[in-house]
Amino acid sequence: MIPGRATPEGTRRFAERAAAAEGHFRRAGDLTLSSLGLGTYLGREDAATDSGYEASLGRALELAVNVIDAAINYRGQRSERAIGRALDRAIAAGRASRDEVFLSTKGGYFPHDAEDPRDPRRYLREEFIDSGLAPRDEIAGGVHCMAPGYLADQIDRSRVNLGVETIDLYYLHNVETQRGSMTAAVFRGRLRRAVEELERAVAAGKIGSWGLATWDGLRAPPEHPEHLSLEETVAVAREVAGEGHHFTAVQLPINLGMPQAIAYPSQMVGGERRPAAPAARSLGLAAFGSASLLQGRLAQDLFDEIEEAFPEARTAAQRALQFARSGPGVTSSLVGVSRLEHADEDFSVSRLAPASEARIVKFFER
Repeated sequence: MIPGRATPEGTRRFAERAAAAEGHFRRAGDLTLSSLGLGTYLGREDAATDSGYEASLGRALELAVNVIDAAINYRGQRSERAIGRALDRAIAAGRASRDEVFLSTKGGYFPHDAEDPRDPRRYLREEFIDSGLAPRDEIAGGVHCMAPGYLADQIDRSRVNLGVETIDLYYLHNVETQRGSMTAAVFRGRLRRAVEELERAVAAGKIGSWGLATWDGLRAPPEHPEHLSLEETVAVAREVAGEGHHFTAVQLPINLGMPQAIAYPSQMVGGERRPAAPAARSLGLAAFGSASLLQGRLAQDLFDEIEEAFPEARTAAQRALQFARSGPGVTSSLVGVSRLEHADEDFSVSRLAPASEARIVKFFER
């Protein structure tokens, strides 16, 4: 298990020696993080894809990227394990140190284990349901649980997969899956118990902080049954741990095809409706954009207007990333890369100055 975690000194050291454009690194609390991050969602559950992600992580570090994201359910736990191997090699080779790299993962969905010989359904039943880790009455949609004992188990499994003592940021994964299947009061109670467990994990040194990784929840309007409120989540965090709580970040889709997080006012903050990413910033939360290339669909031909709006970028993928990382309130944009040539193309955006927020707003006005 690799000791340590991302630190202010380490992440600042990484940024200072990196060959990156001004504005590529942003502050998230007291950490210095790259405006691009490596995501690991897509791909087959095989050794070839593992190798691709491992090589891409090494290239990401070379191209001034120190944000790495996974989830235990990605690729049957293989994405976490690939990250762990690649990070271990990078540290052993002196290309990075643990305190320079910001590592996040997620828990909530039932993960199968691609390397376990059992049938996936049997694995899930025996590991989580029959064991009592996931109480049947706290499973939503047959696929999701955030009971305290289940989260504690998932955190420990992810730490082993990643090979690290401390995960820098641990997300509750798509909790709108729970929100849409119960009353607001029941959901709040479950969320509070989950937050209590996450704060215990922080105190034990297993995670550094926690957040919400969502798909629709933060972008949906308050009247939507799956709406998640940032203000309410902060309130729950304060109830559990006071002003010293460790709710620090959110993750949600931000891309040219799904710009709601920076353009649609879905969150009430201080009595005012605001888009989710700027709302998160106003509450002191980092905002990590997911699906930056919309699973590769934005890496192909784009409208001429987009090319004209981002002339500094040379490819469609780079233009899409330039947009995603430059939106109001965005800390870092995650892009899934399991091929070295795509890592070169995508992470080279670190050498471009981000577009100004005013320029992004003007792009929408067009």
